[in-house]
Amino acid sequence: MTTLQSVPALGTHPASGSLPSRAETRDQLSRATYDLLVIGGGILGISTAWHAAQSGLRVALVDAGDFAGATSSASSKLLHGGLRYLQTGAVKLVAENHFERRAVSREVAPHLANPLTFYLPVYKGGPHGAAKLGAGVFAYSALSAFGDGVGHVISPAKAQRDVPELRTDDLKAVAVYRDDQMNDARMALMTVRAAVDAGAVVLNHAAVTGLRFTRGRVTGAELKDSTDGTEFGVDARLVLNATGPWVDHLRKMEDPNAAPSIRLSKGAHLVLKRTRPWRAALATPIDKYRITFALPWEDMLLLGTTDEEYEGDPADVSVTEADTAQILDEAAFSIKDQQLSRDLITYSFAGLRVLPGGPGDTSKAKRETVVTEGRGGMLSVAGGKWTTFRHIGRTVMNKLAALPGHPLAEDMEPMNALPRKLPLPGIANPNAVAHRLLIDGPAPGPRMAPDTARHLATHYGSLAFDIARLANEHPELAERVHPDAPEIWAQVAYARDHEWAETADDVLRRRTTLTIRGLATDDVREGVEKLLADRD
Repeated sequence: MTTLQSVPALGTHPASGSLPSRAETRDQLSRATYDLLVIGGGILGISTAWHAAQSGLRVALVDAGDFAGATSSASSKLLHGGLRYLQTGAVKLVAENHFERRAVSREVAPHLANPLTFYLPVYKGGPHGAAKLGAGVFAYSALSAFGDGVGHVISPAKAQRDVPELRTDDLKAVAVYRDDQMNDARMALMTVRAAVDAGAVVLNHAAVTGLRFTRGRVTGAELKDSTDGTEFGVDARLVLNATGPWVDHLRKMEDPNAAPSIRLSKGAHLVLKRTRPWRAALATPIDKYRITFALPWEDMLLLGTTDEEYEGDPADVSVTEADTAQILDEAAFSIKDQQLSRDLITYSFAGLRVLPGGPGDTSKAKRETVVTEGRGGMLSVAGGKWTTFRHIGRTVMNKLAALPGHPLAEDMEPMNALPRKLPLPGIANPNAVAHRLLIDGPAPGPRMAPDTARHLATHYGSLAFDIARLANEHPELAERVHPDAPEIWAQVAYARDHEWAETADDVLRRRTTLTIRGLATDDVREGVEKLLADRD
């Protein structure tokens, strides 16, 4: 690992785009009255803050941990139409999901989303036949207006050329369809950045310790900055509770007698090193309703997911030995044993799906967005899925406009008057960005490595040029954080100065892929902490 010299916060004047200090942000939050205070920095809260700021509202967003620090960075990394929803006849839902998927991957964030071919293996004795799955993937592609090709069926031999670790014993046929994938943490951070560009004021690592009331109505929140213990408050005309698995906890702050509104389902995943290249993903039916995924992602293999009711503390969710065994056992239906060795596991993670309250198997529950209004006027939003994050933001905003008394409607632009496909920061063709990074390179030093150029292009888009300039101006920042990962130290400095990174985990788990790759060593963590400490 390189020995880093002290690199203080870069670009401290406003034109540089550097972030204000936490003290400055707290002061700004404390002194103003906001139209909307969003509590919860998962993708639902972030998307709502983005849309609210676009509509002209004065918006504040806070989170007890990091942005996308819980379930929003623990997803299956997919932007998808929801193939399994066709079984329940939810044709309109699939079409809507496809519209959102294609909007994000083609026009809103093509620099952050990648097309991915899926193979659905049909085994002898499996839950579905080849004819049924062939018809299903054709209908699925039709609902996307065949924008990603036509769903069809191919031979096992052809599929194995793209997925060499595919089991072919008793394999009758393989159905083919297409969706998209992403790095969820990076997509969330770019959406935070878009919200700030639109005027929102944001602060992570700021926990709500209580709500403020005026004549029985919720009009703000008391907060505590977990980085230094500073207590402060925020006033707002309306408060939105977007705390995901903690939504009922905050509802009880508003009304101690509030009945539970949600239930939770745990989804666990494993990340493994790949033994051979994969050019397609596997989606293997386990039973009539469930599918297990094997996704080539970030040069690794992502396996999952589980779906079981969770009743514990959301903060304690983790991957258990039973989860690991289940994921590997289910993956073994379609993947050869050598790719499923436990020695290849680099990381595991679990998130909590927020589902509407009620009985029944969580795997069959609808992934609906639930919006409720409490007795103190606080709105709570929960549920939904990553693919439709923009749609959820618009839905919440329409709900705000229709509230009794119209407390915000006069001050906000209607959703139908705003651009439907406003791009996220950094939008660019990632292939063109990677090419430029390779051609230009740092003037005095060696050219950027191809894997680093590709990584920067697909995680930052055109903002990758800002990181390249940092590496050019500070040669020590051009070195790799770990020899086995594409990330460079300039990304750590950039995360500190432009992406609200406060802790080593913020950097290693969500701004970069080092933790997921199993490379967050003690030396790496020490170097990251040193660079973060040079903030001042």
